Amino acid sequence: MSQLTFDEAAARSMEAIYTTPDVVAQRARVIDLLAPQAGERVLDVGVGPGLLAHDIARLVGETGSLVGLDNAAAMIATAGRRLADLSQAQVRQGDATRLDFADASFDAAVSTQVYEYVPDMPSALAELRRVLRPGGRALILDTDWRSIVWHSSDPARMDRVLACWDAHLSDPHLPGRLGPLLRQAGFEIRRVEIIPMLSPRWQPVSYAGGMMRTIHNFVRSHGERFGLADEEIEAWRQDQDDLIARDEFFFSLNRYAFFATS
Repeated sequence: MSQLTFDEAAARSMEAIYTTPDVVAQRARVIDLLAPQAGERVLDVGVGPGLLAHDIARLVGETGSLVGLDNAAAMIATAGRRLADLSQAQVRQGDATRLDFADASFDAAVSTQVYEYVPDMPSALAELRRVLRPGGRALILDTDWRSIVWHSSDPARMDRVLACWDAHLSDPHLPGRLGPLLRQAGFEIRRVEIIPMLSPRWQPVSYAGGMMRTIHNFVRSHGERFGLADEEIEAWRQDQDDLIARDEFFFSLNRYAFFATS
């Protein structure tokens, strides 16, 4: 696995992607499903740039609390700045498989686009259930990269590029086995739904636009390990630019939200 490096540049890139309209809509749906209430204690596992954490902290109010956890110092710094004006919010550095909190510390927990990076999911989910109170709520959202539909003039080349991209994750297909993992950890699944990232035409300010830049950068750095020459990578990017110019761009990817109780 060739993990992404979540440094300051990556934090800025992620923040830009997370402020696009389709990801803003995803965040709204996550909040609808989790339904944080005033006075509740909420844990955000993998707080990232802190956009979701900021919204939740405002909803739980000064009588509640929000703790954002991340293992990347750059994300901690970015989220810390965003949450600085909310006394009920704090950010900590930590590991999803070793949560440094007492049993039953939280009423609800959320984790979006995080567990697909975690190799030891049984430990992560056992820890999540431990820190939730009995009957506490968990909302987990991750992507299954098998669901991608991305138009290309050379589908075989696209497959090679995406295979390289898959290697940055512990499990690029986590949603397919997340249900059994949650049940084995003692959760009861209440709802599962798809949240699509859809760009039927080119939209520069979109999840698809941000991911095309991110994937291009990643594959340029790691493609050689997967037999991708620089010329092939640049041909892939040029093909996408050509499709955009001809108004033939299409991108769709499914994210899967699991709502469960402990």
